[in-house]
Amino acid sequence: MEYIYAALLLHKAGKKIDENGVKAVLTAAGVAADESRIKALIAALDGVNIEEAISKAAAAPVAVAAAPAAAGHAAAPAKEEHKEEDKKAEEESGMAGLGALFG
Repeated sequence: MEYIYAALLLHKAGKKIDENGVKAVLTAAGVAADESRIKALIAALDGVNIEEAISKAAAAPVAVAAAPAAAGHAAAPAKEEHKEEDKKAEEESGMAGLGALFG
């Protein structure tokens, strides 16, 4: 992840994202830079519009977060039923343990 963060930092600073820049950011952060990973990152980012990718990534969690919120209302009653079953099972296992004490 630190390699991607380095590229994003360079992008945010308005600098060119190249091997030397990524390596400099990683070195400044105290990360041992792996040349092959840097080259792979630069190759993967070739032709990518970073602003567009960021805007799509920022919009995606909003749509994903809406689905669990809607499902959360339906899941609440099932959760309560599960708690009741757990309490019942605990009581039964406690009674079995007491029965073992008295033979």
